Amino acid sequence: MPGIDKLPIEETLEDSPQTRSLLGVFEEDATAISNYMNQLYQAMHRIYDAQNELSAATHLTSKLLKEYEKQRFPLGGDDEVMSSTLQQFSKVIDELSSCHAVLSTQLADAMMFPITQFKERDLKEILTLKEVFQIASNDHDAAINRYSRLSKKRENDKVKYEVTEDVYTSRKKQHQTMMHYFCALNTLQYKKKIALLEPLLGYMQAQISFFKMGSENLSEQLEEFLTNIGTSVQNVRREMDNDVETMQQTIEDLEVASDPLYVPDPDPTKFPVNRNLTRKAGYLNARNKTGLVSSTWDRQFYFTQGGNLMSQARGDVAGGLAMDIDNCSVMAVDCEDRRYCFQITSFDGKKSSILQAESKKDHEEWICTINNISKQIYLSENPEEIAARVNQSALEAVTPSPSFQQRHESLRPAGQSRPPTARTSSSGSLGSESTNLAALSLDSLVAPDTPIQFDIISPVCEDQPGQAKAFGQGGRRTNPFGESGGGTKSETEDSILHQLFIVRFLGSMEVKSDDNPDVVYETMRQILAARAIHNIFRMTESHLLVTCDCLKLIDPQTQVTRLTFPLPSVVLYATHQENKRLFGFVLRTSGGRSESNLSSVCYIFESNNEGEKICDSVGLAKQIALHAELDRRASEKQKEIERVKEKQQKELSKQKQIEKDLEEQSRLIAASSRPNQASSEGQFVVLSSSQSEESDLGEEGKKRESEA
Repeated sequence: MPGIDKLPIEETLEDSPQTRSLLGVFEEDATAISNYMNQLYQAMHRIYDAQNELSAATHLTSKLLKEYEKQRFPLGGDDEVMSSTLQQFSKVIDELSSCHAVLSTQLADAMMFPITQFKERDLKEILTLKEVFQIASNDHDAAINRYSRLSKKRENDKVKYEVTEDVYTSRKKQHQTMMHYFCALNTLQYKKKIALLEPLLGYMQAQISFFKMGSENLSEQLEEFLTNIGTSVQNVRREMDNDVETMQQTIEDLEVASDPLYVPDPDPTKFPVNRNLTRKAGYLNARNKTGLVSSTWDRQFYFTQGGNLMSQARGDVAGGLAMDIDNCSVMAVDCEDRRYCFQITSFDGKKSSILQAESKKDHEEWICTINNISKQIYLSENPEEIAARVNQSALEAVTPSPSFQQRHESLRPAGQSRPPTARTSSSGSLGSESTNLAALSLDSLVAPDTPIQFDIISPVCEDQPGQAKAFGQGGRRTNPFGESGGGTKSETEDSILHQLFIVRFLGSMEVKSDDNPDVVYETMRQILAARAIHNIFRMTESHLLVTCDCLKLIDPQTQVTRLTFPLPSVVLYATHQENKRLFGFVLRTSGGRSESNLSSVCYIFESNNEGEKICDSVGLAKQIALHAELDRRASEKQKEIERVKEKQQKELSKQKQIEKDLEEQSRLIAASSRPNQASSEGQFVVLSSSQSEESDLGEEGKKRESEA
């Protein structure tokens, strides 16, 4: 049979990403083997459980054997001998499946036992070793992390001893577990073949011994075939035993030889520093800044490749470029109270990296190696000899330098020392271009010399009279604490529309027209150009609240209303034609004491891709306000009609009362004209107040006529 792929036990101590990647391939292969063997086990178990379904179960086994060549095993996928052998088995089993039945006892001994043993013992052993190795690897990483955080300034012998002992124990445990795990994975490749062949061999022998069918047609060929398979299995077993013995001996030798290497900082007398290297690989801690003063350290595998420093995270198939170290500078630095740190700065000074080695030996070797590569020694015919010549300069580089800032300033290119000049020139060019654009603006929309306001007035300041009137606040000072006065009710409390948007104020300016969307576009262009000319990049962020009554700008932190725009005064609103984040609206306000003197101010804002939504919300608010105004007018008109009807009803009732009183008066006059009828009988008549007044008036009129 072809050779078996194996994991290199010798590389377990280095634990490089390449070894981990190869281990991942073997683990994937073990998973595929486990899945396939579980299927085969289930198929054979059906043969053992159901004698009545023997033909169907045997056919399934034959089918699985035929599909073996279609399986994509990461290791041993091109084993044609195994595929052809299984194909031959599948043909024989397919012929016997229609007429053969196997007794359960013989099947259990000859067929089920080997595959069950492989499934329950060998595969579970792989899973157990995998878990133990993962735990040992995590413990080793934690120990290395604690060791890397040892303080150089405040060294504590007891803590250092405990941390070093922890690293030694965890590294030894990881190394031993990893070697046994590799051995088990290598052995699995042999056991896989045995587990595949032995059950089939037992199955065929059980078929021959129990049924003795086809002895004339199949005995000679089958016996010869089974003899060859048995011989092959014995050869694989002997090869596996020899390989296991060799791997065990290798593990013992490596354990003895690697014991001094378990210490993170080995004795330099036993392991001298090699300063003539032009290639190096190993784990380093890389410093990554997460803020102005905070940073994190990530442990990655670094290696040199030509003039490049490559980094590779654990589990990655290949490494990536970390830095170009041709013509770079490297030196030891003091960083965050960590030991063995060094800094690499690119040739132009624009990029730098701070790395931490695990030991003093690695620290010096990395600096020497990078120095050698920086001088392009690796391109020469004999790099080691040339590296030995520059060894003295490499030694100078490993001296710790407490002043990293001075080194960084010396490495900075001369072109970076004159940023103000470049910025002034760019501002001048931008200003000239913006001036040309302003000259092309439409005078009918925006006056060229109109002042621009780039910020919002603070709510704690007293509003000017014109501004207070323009914003619809009536000169009332805004409460800086966001509290409403006693007994007052919010204007937007009864509004049925409340939509809140995050906006940033860009600027506002007075415009001449408020009936054309072009005025908003022109205002946007002039405000953006003015910001670019004056280098104004700060924007005030606010919350824009859209209601049916007004638009409010609210401070997101204090919830204080900065500005209020009455909705009836918003006469025009639009978004930018290309940049949908920009939107603006025109507010028509009274500019002076006379109400007829109106002015229009255009406000420009930037949103988070919600310009169209804000305009739609404002349009919806105006529609709701319009319908509310129409309903209010209709209600007032209906109330007026009812008041007129009520007034007419009162006048009608009053007229009826007057007519009734006149009738009563005429009746009384007629009754009083009878001769002495009432007085003779001693009777009298009581008149109403109105009747008495009318009678008095009548008598006075008669007197006046007589006097005349």
